[in-house]
Amino acid sequence: MNKDWLEKDFYASLGVAKDATPDEMKKKYRKLARELHPDKNPGDKKAEDKFKEMSEAYDVLSDPAKRKEYDEARELFASGGYSPGGGGFGGGGFGGGGYNVNYEDLFGGDQGGFGDFLGGMFNRGRAGGRRSPQPRRGADMESSATLSFEDSLDGVTLPLRLSEDAPCTMCHGTGAKAGSTPSVCPTCGGNGQVSRNAGGFAFAEPCPTCHGRGLYVDDPCTLCHGSGRGKKTRTVQARIPAGVKDGSKIRLKGKGSPGENGGPSGDLFIKVRVTPDKLFTRKGDNLSIEVPVTFHEAALGADIAVPVPRGGTVKVRIPAGTANGRAFRIKGKGIRGKNGVNHDVLAVVEVAVPENLSEEARAALDAFAAATVDHDPRQEAFASHAKAATS
Repeated sequence: MNKDWLEKDFYASLGVAKDATPDEMKKKYRKLARELHPDKNPGDKKAEDKFKEMSEAYDVLSDPAKRKEYDEARELFASGGYSPGGGGFGGGGFGGGGYNVNYEDLFGGDQGGFGDFLGGMFNRGRAGGRRSPQPRRGADMESSATLSFEDSLDGVTLPLRLSEDAPCTMCHGTGAKAGSTPSVCPTCGGNGQVSRNAGGFAFAEPCPTCHGRGLYVDDPCTLCHGSGRGKKTRTVQARIPAGVKDGSKIRLKGKGSPGENGGPSGDLFIKVRVTPDKLFTRKGDNLSIEVPVTFHEAALGADIAVPVPRGGTVKVRIPAGTANGRAFRIKGKGIRGKNGVNHDVLAVVEVAVPENLSEEARAALDAFAAATVDHDPRQEAFASHAKAATS
């Protein structure tokens, strides 16, 4: 532990009061981290230094045990009992004005006592050996599912087969060959982490020798090559909600990889593909279907049968004089909503023009044209344009 930690005001570095709550400190830390992060301020040495300073402060203050020890040490030494300009930790005392506290009196003449005291201040548990494993949340997983159009209307439960990491089946997770056992990693002493100095600020990172496991394997397992990891498959019953759209991503909480040391499981994210239907398309929360009608039906009106999802048909009344493209609403036959009530189907009229006409049909149309010669739909539609051109 560096002696200058007692000289630093971590509360000031983080910009919070001494009685700040954990939530207040977390909020302040996140705000400063976003503002000062080196990726956001490339080449800005001042911002980088401030980022390191407040990160160091938060690392201490966010841990209740560390914070308590830090407060106690500051109260003991920083309230006049220790002056950085008065000789620091050398020789006999903390001098330079204030209390004349003798190093040997305080720690019983043990020159290593002060270092041991500070060493435990922010590294509680290390002196007693390897840290107890902390609960760790399981990793999130991703999968995909293809649904039929019909299944997307009301939702469906699908069995999904997932592949994930698991202990090696041969060495049962030890990473060592049968008949041998792994030893404590000589680099990290079993902690799984080492410190890296970055400009006067220490960062913890996974040990490069054991890759964070804390164990070193001399004779690795022939199946997993010492990693201790393998693969296993499991089946998850995934509930896809009603009305899901093509390309949607569904989150199933707690269905991802299991946590470690009692930690919660991760989440499962499912990307959904919905197979297009030959008749129906989505229009927001409703469905749409194009309904071909003859000119005779559109002009004189008719009752026509319109297919609806889930099978069957519904009779729709087409009134006389129905224009091409007009939509008729069929209530309650569409996608099931979140409240359990179905949305609607829009039946859009499409007047079908025959490609081949018999002589009788052609003569009938000629007679119809002669009977309606006074009706010119283009003249009515373009009347305003014609008036503007002649004025």
